[in-house]
Amino acid sequence: MSITTYSLQQIKKELQHLPQEQLAELCLRLIRYKKENKELLAYLLFESHNEHDFTESIKAEAGFMFSQLPSQSYFTAKGLRKILKMLTKYTKFMGSKPAEIELLLNFCQNYLQYVIRQTSHKPIRLILIRQVEKVRVAIGKLHEDLQFDYSQDYNKLLDDAEGKLPWFNKKSYLL
Repeated sequence: MSITTYSLQQIKKELQHLPQEQLAELCLRLIRYKKENKELLAYLLFESHNEHDFTESIKAEAGFMFSQLPSQSYFTAKGLRKILKMLTKYTKFMGSKPAEIELLLNFCQNYLQYVIRQTSHKPIRLILIRQVEKVRVAIGKLHEDLQFDYSQDYNKLLDDAEGKLPWFNKKSYLL
């Protein structure tokens, strides 16, 4: 026997007919079972009204995590993936492309500052390359005015990366 899965539209209609007390009870029951649901609801209730401060606190947390990265390549790659997982979760909560670009640009700048430059460990290199590519694609999806603003930061990042990393080729990632 399987449970029937309802569409989002059907669930939305049903939720509109529920009294407020029952709706609150359902929300509390939902957040009890998954940590991410609890974090999302906490963001929506307490942090969503001030996205800039929330973004700055995420940047600070990521910066602290970068400063704690180990020197061994394998563990550095694991630490970088952990930071990216956190950033991905929070950008999903915010649902804002400019905030996502801002966080990814910050990630790349921290990468250039904290990660060992001469590393030959391919997974560490690929992490930066994937994030640069992700930023490039995300900038292309923005409105023209925002594209101009972020493309300047992006091009500065590419210049820094090419100057600091001997294996990085800026020409592959230009807008």
